[in-house]
Amino acid sequence: MKLKLFDRKKLELRSLSQRKHDLDYSVVLPLNVRKKPAIDKKIKTVAERIIRAKRKQGSVILMMGGHVIRSGVQNYIIDLMQRGYISCLALNGSGIIHDFELALIGATTESVAKYIKEGQFGLWKETGRINDIMNRAYKKNKTAGLGEAIGEYIEKSKFRYKSLSLLAAAYRFNIPATVHVGIGYDIIHEHPNCDGAATGALSYNDFLRFAYIVQNIENGVIMNFGSAIMAPEVFLKALSMARNVARQEGREIRHFTALVCDLLKLPDNISKEPSKDDRSYYFRPWKTMLVRTVADGGESFYVQGKHDETIPGLWTSINKGE
Repeated sequence: MKLKLFDRKKLELRSLSQRKHDLDYSVVLPLNVRKKPAIDKKIKTVAERIIRAKRKQGSVILMMGGHVIRSGVQNYIIDLMQRGYISCLALNGSGIIHDFELALIGATTESVAKYIKEGQFGLWKETGRINDIMNRAYKKNKTAGLGEAIGEYIEKSKFRYKSLSLLAAAYRFNIPATVHVGIGYDIIHEHPNCDGAATGALSYNDFLRFAYIVQNIENGVIMNFGSAIMAPEVFLKALSMARNVARQEGREIRHFTALVCDLLKLPDNISKEPSKDDRSYYFRPWKTMLVRTVADGGESFYVQGKHDETIPGLWTSINKGE
């Protein structure tokens, strides 16, 4: 039986000018101009490890979910990239959408509850330009990376708010920005101009770039801010690949620091993964990044907190420790 496909030509796409945005550029925090909450001691410890990793040339990887961009901490991350404290920035698919929209119009985020009722959620013309960028990059260079393609486009554009773009900053500073996409996860996959082959190829290239960087995680730091699925799963596979090659070369990848920052309350002792009967077992950052991947010589830390507190806290701690 021949299976039928949804006809995307029938979709009505509207302009972002017609969309009600839930946040705009006013959420972006200026460097060091804010009320300073108490900084968790574990953040300070990780800051010391980052400074040490930079000195020893170990990878410092920042993985993040889209809500980090929505928290307004762009200036802190960009500053750390510029000063060489981040070796790789890894985002999920929603991250490039928020980054692109903020750079383009200075606003992002729509009400799912509002727009899903009328079948308009995600169907905005300008956001679909991300697909065009990916499609052109794929046709031009089959080894292109998704993060690099979007970052280069924003950096070379006349977007009014491109100074807020993490991807543009990564391109400008020649720092790998990898994007790890799940097909069907992101609003741009709804659009008629979405090419699954181009999206998959560019994102897979980014995964291979990420795995290459993980090969240098010995004496380095891996951080996950707000990614419950992408970060732990992508890191797990990349680390296995890196360790496989290292073993054959007579090297080891065991001594690195892992930090997870999220809102979920975990017990003080996170050194052992919870039982399968505990719902926390299914919070992948715990069992994967805080236990399993560091079990043979690494050390892990978990900090419960909002991104607009933990990331500025990390930035402040690095400044004090330099």
